[in-house]
Amino acid sequence: MAHVYPHFSSKHSVGSISADYALFRSTSTVVSLVIDGSLMYNNLFDALVDTFIAAIDKLGHSNIPIVITESGWPSAGNAVATVDNARTYNNNLIKHVLSNAGTPKRPGTTIETYIFALFNENQKAGGEEERHFGLFETNKTPVYPVVFQPESYRGLNVVYIYLTVVYNVFLKLKLLQALPKQRRNRALLVHNLLY
Repeated sequence: MAHVYPHFSSKHSVGSISADYALFRSTSTVVSLVIDGSLMYNNLFDALVDTFIAAIDKLGHSNIPIVITESGWPSAGNAVATVDNARTYNNNLIKHVLSNAGTPKRPGTTIETYIFALFNENQKAGGEEERHFGLFETNKTPVYPVVFQPESYRGLNVVYIYLTVVYNVFLKLKLLQALPKQRRNRALLVHNLLY
């Protein structure tokens, strides 16, 4: 299990790490590593996950599945923590996880991922950004729209998306790719899942 936060790397490396690389917007290779072959990365999330996988491999446990227990992007609190960046990161993270692309080190594998957090925490201790990781405000209004099943997704029959809820309580949402005759309004589906 690992927490993967490209936001913190981006925040502390402004100018060194491009926003496109951190937010899954890069369409070409940004980083190329020669470790056990040639690995090419177009997003920071995969690079961070593969760093964790490489450490596990070095310990002789290369077949252990991994779970990303937290990943997210704050919508306020510092220069790179904006609503636009949070929306872009979380929607692109969901799209990436649903694509079943895996990482360069483990291609074609599902990355079980928890999004931190469901709600903003207006009384959380720490820096201002720590209060703004939520997909929803404390009054239950969305901070920004989240697409749980992109139009371009046509992969797995069953997909699990995990959202980390405040105070380390997890809400597990199980999304099923519906058959064409069973497709429902996406808004209704998300509403029912969050109910």
